[in-house]
Amino acid sequence: MRKILLIALLLLCNLTFAQDKGTVTGTVTDKELNNEPLPFANVFIKGTSIGTTTDLDGKYTIAAPIGNQVLVFSFVGYKTIEKPISVVVGKAITINQVLGASGGEQLEEVQINATVNREKESALLLEQKKAAVIKESIGAQELAKKGVSDAAAAVSKISGVSKQEGSSNVYVRGLGDRYLNTTLNGLSLPSNNISKKNIDLSLFPSDIIQNVSISKAYNSIFYSDFAAGNIDITSKEYKGKGFVEVEIGGSANSRAIDRDDFQKTDGSGAFGFYGRYGHNPFAVVLSHGFTTRGTYAPINSSLTINAGKSFDFKDESRLSFFATASFSNKYEYREGPVVDFSNTFNRRYPNSREYEYATQSTAMLSALYKINGNHKLKFTSLFLNSSSDQVGEYGVLGLGTNRDARNESVFDGGSSFQKNIQFNQDLIFVNQITGKHKFSGNGFSDELKLDWGVGYNNVIAHEPDRKRINLENYAFALDNDPTTNPVFLTNNSFDNQRYFQKINDEELNSRINLTYKTSEKVSLNFGYNGRLKLRNFENQRYGYNFNDASRNILVDVNNLDAIFNIDNTQFFRNISTGKLYTIESFRTLPGYEDSNFVTLPGLPENTYEGELQIHAGYISAVINANDKWTILPGIRLENVNQSINYDVINLGVNGIGGQNASETFVLPSLSVKYALNDDQNLRFNFSKTVSIPEFKEVAPFVYEGVSQRVGGNPDLLSDPSFSNVFNLDLKYEWFVTRSELVSLAVFGKQIDDPVNLVVANDATGTQRYFRTGDKATVVGIELETKKNIIVNSDEETQLSAGFNFTYMNTDQDLQAQQGLFSTGFDRTSDKLQGASDILINANVTYSPTQFDNYKPVASLVFSYFSDRIDALGSGQLGNIVEKSVPVLDLIWKNKIGKNWEANLTVKNLLDPSIQRVREGTSFGDVILSDYQRGITAGISLKYKF
Repeated sequence: MRKILLIALLLLCNLTFAQDKGTVTGTVTDKELNNEPLPFANVFIKGTSIGTTTDLDGKYTIAAPIGNQVLVFSFVGYKTIEKPISVVVGKAITINQVLGASGGEQLEEVQINATVNREKESALLLEQKKAAVIKESIGAQELAKKGVSDAAAAVSKISGVSKQEGSSNVYVRGLGDRYLNTTLNGLSLPSNNISKKNIDLSLFPSDIIQNVSISKAYNSIFYSDFAAGNIDITSKEYKGKGFVEVEIGGSANSRAIDRDDFQKTDGSGAFGFYGRYGHNPFAVVLSHGFTTRGTYAPINSSLTINAGKSFDFKDESRLSFFATASFSNKYEYREGPVVDFSNTFNRRYPNSREYEYATQSTAMLSALYKINGNHKLKFTSLFLNSSSDQVGEYGVLGLGTNRDARNESVFDGGSSFQKNIQFNQDLIFVNQITGKHKFSGNGFSDELKLDWGVGYNNVIAHEPDRKRINLENYAFALDNDPTTNPVFLTNNSFDNQRYFQKINDEELNSRINLTYKTSEKVSLNFGYNGRLKLRNFENQRYGYNFNDASRNILVDVNNLDAIFNIDNTQFFRNISTGKLYTIESFRTLPGYEDSNFVTLPGLPENTYEGELQIHAGYISAVINANDKWTILPGIRLENVNQSINYDVINLGVNGIGGQNASETFVLPSLSVKYALNDDQNLRFNFSKTVSIPEFKEVAPFVYEGVSQRVGGNPDLLSDPSFSNVFNLDLKYEWFVTRSELVSLAVFGKQIDDPVNLVVANDATGTQRYFRTGDKATVVGIELETKKNIIVNSDEETQLSAGFNFTYMNTDQDLQAQQGLFSTGFDRTSDKLQGASDILINANVTYSPTQFDNYKPVASLVFSYFSDRIDALGSGQLGNIVEKSVPVLDLIWKNKIGKNWEANLTVKNLLDPSIQRVREGTSFGDVILSDYQRGITAGISLKYKF
């Protein structure tokens, strides 16, 4: 009886208490971001402890005392708003509020970086949840937790994405460089490498990144050249009173640190600039030998300076600046076999060493001008300088290696040695102006928005001096027989050579999008994209033509300057002067071909010019049919005109020529989102896109590396010139909490007339690009989850984990190809080049919160991809396969007080072998390269003024 009375009394108290309350609900939006929902804003009743925070949709609900109250809205960095309300018993009132960095009515708060919220993982999950299309992002906050140092590492943490270890190659759903696009603030970025379509994402340090997003499903705002996805980097912005931040760091690589003989080229500076620009290449050949310098402190270092400042004016006007400048370097040592194995070559270097000193310099200025609440302009200027200084020594023992012996048994012949010394530098300039406008009054609807951008990019890519020598009988260099000393390989003048190459890319691109909201349920988008890209390429090569008397000269590979100097250079052909060699160029000046005088510097060996023009218009709609259904149909009309003109030496009478292709595409797309409830979405996407060849794929110039030769194929611009791609996606998302997610996606693609890298049927074993069949298909499944494992009483996450898994099945038909170049296959189908069956990314993050002035964050980050085809084999030759690689990193960040941060990173803890294998040869599987990159451990110290 007593229990029944007690329960009745509690119910009565609760009823009485509820009758003294009213309900206040509403939505808080962000004035700084065009009134998007603002999550995590504080809403409370003034003078009480009654309050809450807004959810991912900016919504809140409060049980408030009856009577006249003051409702307070606040958010860090924004002005606090106090609003009088009248609460009625048992009734709900709706109070919506816009918060911004200015225009508040009451409290004056110290303003700090207001963009921090848009860098948070939770805010990006909200964006993903609300987006009408399939899109995934990683923000600056998550980048910091996972110790991500650049954009390349950032995208590899997203499901279905992997990065090729030891290179800049990024794969999305098994499709590599040629199927991707990269943009900065929605505008096209150039490539920094002649052999790549996309820029090396590792050139973008995390200090300039607000977030990185990947759109795997197509919609009409993107260029038609879309098969795997579009990677967009949003540059960092700042809104606040000002800060300066300095970070210094140092690290060491386990395989480089103990090399007291670490070698660098002569002529390259410590900061990644080459000191001989403006000189005639031939003058460089005469005045600079083959010197390599030993350095005795292979310690990596870095320095970063960030600064920001805002200036507020009247009428909500604000001018904000953010600037960053950084420099970093790294030393890497690789040791292992390097093999050139094709239909005609079998050159093996089992005892090879490579020394690499790489630098990266970055400078960015971002200026954001908020004219008023309706108009914003943003200027971004970015400069990147990357360099690679490599010295390679490649030795051979007891295997046939010279050109006279290459068709003999691989266990016959002598031994050889190759030394390759080269410096590469890429200078990249990106300048953009973008604007966002909302029009109202004077006949305009409040829902008319204009978003536009114009960009100019310039890339200057140099290989300003590559030195390569080849020796025979090197295996006997240490014996006592003077007749077996190492001597220069002299099959032709260019077995020992100097090489110079330069590329200049210019690009002008633009975008404009007009959004008109016709009703609460329908918005229309009208847009235009334009792009003009020009490339100029030339290279020059000089060979050392040794006189008969000097062919067997004693060679000391550690003192090559004793031979290659101006005193040993002969300037007259067919005249005995006692000198060791003449210097030859592939192309002499017209009229001097038969002259006895060596007419140098001569003409460029190879040149080509490429032009790409794109003009596109599109229309799409966002239809919110009801609370459940969002439909985004779109159609894009795009004209593509691409041309290549070339003058190359390796094609004889066909060496001068060109090719042009022009086509107009009609590309439909459809995205559908069905909200199962407030936290779960079901998404569908279908689209048609195309794949456009790159300049390097169509220019027949051949780049000769140490162990492979890669060239283009102009036939790619013959009919069919472009590949049609059909894309299908179905995805389920469950946003468990504001920072937890479970998603499952299935996807499929059909690529007509796919392009692959294949060994051509020629005497050099050159790999070229071919349309290898009629069709390729990709079918896959993606699973992603983010989970908070330990959360304290204040709902702060202390232990969290993330995991994503992708499985793919790919297939393409193969057919023999004939044209300017030809290739054939001993099979009718194979997997798609670049596709791994399995991709895995995982991380565990521990961030205890019990300390007052100390905030540590420790993360273990793991990634894995299974074997994938790097290049298709032809004839009886098997594929080149990049073997699977697991990577494990440890990051420990420590924020101490308000100003200090001390960090520890240990990268590549597993130190796996990086291996490329030629499968299915008569000798079994042949390892083409096999090395380990070493474990890199480093510390850094940051101070914020």
